[in-house]
Amino acid sequence: MNAFEPQIVASDLDDIIAAVRQLQQGGGKLPSERDLADHLNVKRHQLRKALEMLRRSGDLKPARARRAPTALPRYGEELVRVTNPIEVLELRLLMEPGLARLASLRASSFETARIIDAATTPENASSGAVDFAFHLAIVAAARNHLAAEFYKMLRQVGVDARVKIARTAAPTCPKRIAERDGEHRLIAEAISQRDPEAAEAAMRAHLLSVQRQITERSNAGAFAA
Repeated sequence: MNAFEPQIVASDLDDIIAAVRQLQQGGGKLPSERDLADHLNVKRHQLRKALEMLRRSGDLKPARARRAPTALPRYGEELVRVTNPIEVLELRLLMEPGLARLASLRASSFETARIIDAATTPENASSGAVDFAFHLAIVAAARNHLAAEFYKMLRQVGVDARVKIARTAAPTCPKRIAERDGEHRLIAEAISQRDPEAAEAAMRAHLLSVQRQITERSNAGAFAA
């Protein structure tokens, strides 16, 4: 640290910025924020403001993003390992009927149109992508940001769980796609008619149908419990 000059006791941001720029002219790497604040004899919050101004002016590289804690990814992987599609559906049954109810009360005309449009699977479209888009449109129309983020996480865990549980998933047959679209359209119609009871009941019936499909595949050996 002896090579760094000048030392200051000023609280003025201009003085701090000038000192940091002088240190940069030496071509060396700036020390850590803590060491730099100690060396310049300034408060760290003052130094942060000065460094932010230098970053905005392009005189200093953006701060390196901190690494996310490793505990959460490991916990997520463990959660995927121990869960299964039935557990995912059980939680969806607790959440989505209520979200469909909220959507029927809160959806804008644009959101309702998007739900109706997503209720039918276009020819040659990805069945899974269409299904996710339909349910996500309903969740978005419920206007609950926390629920929306939790729902995305839940669906992702469900996808990962299926990958872990079965190396190859049985393809969705055209008959089941047609049945599912019919169930989706009932939900969409209830939402468009602002009927919360019907929307909630239709969503519950749809998810129970999905649950039966998964149970049948599990019993047939398509999924390992």
